[in-house]
Amino acid sequence: MRQFMLPDLGEGLEEAEIVTWYVNEGDHVVTDQPLLSVETDKAVVEIPSPSSGRIAHLFGGKGDMVKVGTPLVEFAEGAEQDTGTIVGELGRGEHPQPTGIHSARPGGQESRAFPAVRALARKLNVALELIEGTGPDGTITRADVERAAKGMAQTGRAEPLRGMRRTMAQRMTAAHAQIVPATVTDEADIDDWPTGEDVTIRLVRAIAAACKAQPTLNAWYDSRTGERRLIARIDLGIAVDTEGGLIVPVLRNVAERSVSDLRAGLDRLRADAIARSIPPEELRGATITLSNFGMIGGRFANLIIVPPQAAIIGAGRISQRAVAYRGQPAVRRMLPLSLTFDHRIVTGGEAARFLVALKSDLELMS
Repeated sequence: MRQFMLPDLGEGLEEAEIVTWYVNEGDHVVTDQPLLSVETDKAVVEIPSPSSGRIAHLFGGKGDMVKVGTPLVEFAEGAEQDTGTIVGELGRGEHPQPTGIHSARPGGQESRAFPAVRALARKLNVALELIEGTGPDGTITRADVERAAKGMAQTGRAEPLRGMRRTMAQRMTAAHAQIVPATVTDEADIDDWPTGEDVTIRLVRAIAAACKAQPTLNAWYDSRTGERRLIARIDLGIAVDTEGGLIVPVLRNVAERSVSDLRAGLDRLRADAIARSIPPEELRGATITLSNFGMIGGRFANLIIVPPQAAIIGAGRISQRAVAYRGQPAVRRMLPLSLTFDHRIVTGGEAARFLVALKSDLELMS
């Protein structure tokens, strides 16, 4: 009889837990055929047979801890030692490179997982591409799969995104892949505004003023051709939060319209968006976007630019704050402003000047 011992699995590990056996006593195995999987505190490792032969005895069962150097398998007489792969017999500084551990991940990346782990994932209905491996080189371990399965059991039923939410997911993914974003922030002192001032319309008019002062942000960029197009007319996308998802209708030619006309146009767009009856052409062609998220909450934000636009402005929640006013401390109403811009085509100086112009217009008394 000849025994095969648990080899040194590297990095000074002294023991491992048996995860599963792939063979039974009496089976005939060939060199490199998987015998069992064991889990260390680093990863789940699949151990192949060092030789061909018939298995006379298996040492240990699932869940048992096995010390390095103790028997795993006893081969019947006549088993031939072979020059095949033997886990643990490596040169100094080398590490085992098990085969069959890759599966596809989105974006061309790969999930590293051993066959036993992939089998467990299938059994528990867990998608490996959604798991971040904690093993060496990102290898997904049994514990990772079990943790993911437990988390899924505590959540609701998975459902595919449809309609507006699916479109939003697709557009945000494309934006994340294409844009090089940067954000600058400031606050506008609006304490001198008249009572009942229309915040959104003031923001719309201030953006128009800032675009005239710094036209480079009212632009489209085609990354395929490397061409920038500065646009004279300001067609402002207005982010509208609805139960079904985010809709961004376009308020046209905002620099040339009166306050009453802007308010009427904005009310119509919001009503159509909420009723899901907005025409498709009114969702296209924005040259710059406003997200007045402060109506719900929050102060500053790193917003998402939708190509081919170059910038998006965020308005946070208005609040009273202690600030320096004319050299003295005072409590004033402050409007937080966030400007996210595509740094491929907009410089930091251009963005800062745009924000200064935006703030200055908002701080006018009327």
